[in-house]
Amino acid sequence: MSIVDLKPILRKLILSVLSVLFAAASAFAQGGPPYYTNDPGTPGHLNWEINLAYMPFFYSNQSVSHTPDVDINFGLGDRIQLTYENAWLRVQNPGSATKFGLGQSNPGMKWRFYDAGENGLAVSVFPQLFLNNPNDAVRRGITPASEGFLLPFEFSKKFGPVDVDYEIGYQFVRKGSNSLLTGLVLGHDLTPKFEVDMEFYYQGTFRPSENQPTLDFGARYKIHRPVILLLMAGRSLSPTRSNQSYFVGYFGLQFLLPPKSYNRDEPNPELGKPDSQSK
Repeated sequence: MSIVDLKPILRKLILSVLSVLFAAASAFAQGGPPYYTNDPGTPGHLNWEINLAYMPFFYSNQSVSHTPDVDINFGLGDRIQLTYENAWLRVQNPGSATKFGLGQSNPGMKWRFYDAGENGLAVSVFPQLFLNNPNDAVRRGITPASEGFLLPFEFSKKFGPVDVDYEIGYQFVRKGSNSLLTGLVLGHDLTPKFEVDMEFYYQGTFRPSENQPTLDFGARYKIHRPVILLLMAGRSLSPTRSNQSYFVGYFGLQFLLPPKSYNRDEPNPELGKPDSQSK
């Protein structure tokens, strides 16, 4: 697909955002795990958010699973988050033995530089690096030889009963193709403990031109604050090809620490507070 051909997809995404902003239905959304789209939220000063998950990616010619994926976030002040993410990968290709190895390191720092309050507009920037570790994962075909720098911006704002989280960014890749990414999360808080969501996520490269639009559905369930169950499952919207996933998922737990920072008598910090939910 050429760059010109990306316009219809982006046009549909813009129309989807506009339709959500003016919808009459009661909806609630929150980015971050188990979704690919991030939001401007941070854990809060000296608080930790740790996400542990099994993440499968199934393609027509291989499967890649994070067993587990480890995502560690730490708050500095009310608007800054330090992040480190990595995974132990399981790579299965037909006709060859299953391979295991450490994935790419993904350090980053989120800064929510604009915040108009709980119901107002919040905007953040979240620069991240994707770096190969000093092991043989590239040689063994577990991780790509390319390394990257991702520069995304996250937006959230409440419009009456509607809460919208949106992210758009550009990834600069060394020894590979640069790419554009964008994501939108919509959801509904069914009970004080149970939230369901829908996500549209898109990532496309330019040279060569390839795209990966994904639709998924997920949920968060507060088992016992500060422990939250995270679930998500979806697939590519494009016809199945070697680079198109017919199934993606996220099955894990989120731990908010220290527990005393999340008083059960206060509003749920990970649902709707601008200083709570991180990557």
